[in-house]
Amino acid sequence: MSRRDDLSPEDRRIWARVAGSVTPAKPKKAVRIISGAAVTDPPAAPLPKGPVKARGIAAPYAPPVAAPARPRGHPEALEPRRQRRLSRERDPIEARIDLHGYGRFQAQDALTAFLIGAQARGYRSVLVITGQGRRGGSGVIRASVHEWLQGPALRGVVSGFAPAARHHGGDGALYVTIRRS
Repeated sequence: MSRRDDLSPEDRRIWARVAGSVTPAKPKKAVRIISGAAVTDPPAAPLPKGPVKARGIAAPYAPPVAAPARPRGHPEALEPRRQRRLSRERDPIEARIDLHGYGRFQAQDALTAFLIGAQARGYRSVLVITGQGRRGGSGVIRASVHEWLQGPALRGVVSGFAPAARHHGGDGALYVTIRRS
């Protein structure tokens, strides 16, 4: 049994009114692809050979070719010179956050809020203290902070990070540089 046989006379009447009120869409012109460019009109007449002396004739449009850009937001390692300047305090560390005593999720929320606030204040470099973990092992926060800094929530905020110098916390701390807003 087909679907049409399932319709009542009232349903057929309603369907006929709906189908009669619809106008078919106009067919669209096909797009021709030539060497990666979309062309809808036939090609123009060829340009004259040699130098053009007449005014008002422009060269054919060529779309600008952009250099392949690095996807924005993936923080890079700090340049060695910048890291050295931060460790010797020639570039100021404008703010610090200590994540000791936080749980994993609390630390992530606190770090995200801190870095977004630092960017809003115009800070360029901050110190994030994660701690070494219990008994010298890798703590949960210390192991996760790299992933958080590279995550989508902080892509537009963090431009780079590197381990801190020993007098700033060594392996238990990071220098984080912040993008301009």
